[in-house]
Amino acid sequence: MEMKNKLMLGLPKGSLEETTTHLFAKAGYEITKSSRSYRPSFDDRDLDGRFVRAQEVSRYVEHGYFDCGLTGQDWVCENESDVVEVCDLVYSRASRRRSKWVVAVPEASNIQGVEDLEGKRIATEVVGLTRAYLKSNQVNAEVEFSWGATEVKVPDLVDAIVDLTETGNSLRANKLRIVDTIMETNTVLIANKESWEIPEKRAKIEQVSLLLQAALEAHSKVGLKLNIQREQIDAILQALPALRNPTINRLTDEAWVAVDVIVDEKVVREIIPQLKAAGAEGIVEYPLNKVVY
Repeated sequence: MEMKNKLMLGLPKGSLEETTTHLFAKAGYEITKSSRSYRPSFDDRDLDGRFVRAQEVSRYVEHGYFDCGLTGQDWVCENESDVVEVCDLVYSRASRRRSKWVVAVPEASNIQGVEDLEGKRIATEVVGLTRAYLKSNQVNAEVEFSWGATEVKVPDLVDAIVDLTETGNSLRANKLRIVDTIMETNTVLIANKESWEIPEKRAKIEQVSLLLQAALEAHSKVGLKLNIQREQIDAILQALPALRNPTINRLTDEAWVAVDVIVDEKVVREIIPQLKAAGAEGIVEYPLNKVVY
């Protein structure tokens, strides 16, 4: 369906920028821009967009400047943005895992739980989320906005912080311990509600969503091809659960079949030796760009 107007995308500037550009490339969309530019070029004539801070994307989507955009679920909540959440895209700058906003205090602090935050001072980027968390726990504390480097503010400037973490390594390196988790978050594709009701724009957003999800799904998987004697195929399927639903094709030699299957990359090092021991030949591992179920 040809679009009358380009679909405007809000893309996250900063820590997620490079990872997002790579994800779009794997999904089939090449994004190019100069190092100082906020306006990217797309190889799809129906797409246009801007790079802005992830903290701001949901507001611009809600107000209609962007038809859709990628941002953290946490910033959608923090901004209280009224948007359509199209799909989850679980990725970050360094990993493919969900992040957490946590309450952290110095290792020697007497604060052991949320109730101990009564009357304390807390620094964070997510002031709204933190105040809502305190209110839900009937705790009164002072919450101040932090412009960054939040870990260094305790214990001299504040009693506790609410910070974003994936592994907790940075907090431990700064001699902080986690008291509680406020919320888990990941990247989401969101859409403006009016744009979502326009058929051609909705179709394009859903197309982008499908391909981005397919690219992420392929990230941790690989394809395996191999040849095996037909009489051995049942034994292989029983021994290797990962191969329960392969594609099996006949070869010129009717005593042999070709097997093609998708498996998790982390188990390939165990599967290939087992396949070889079972009599498989011509084993080929190959990367995947997209997996659509």
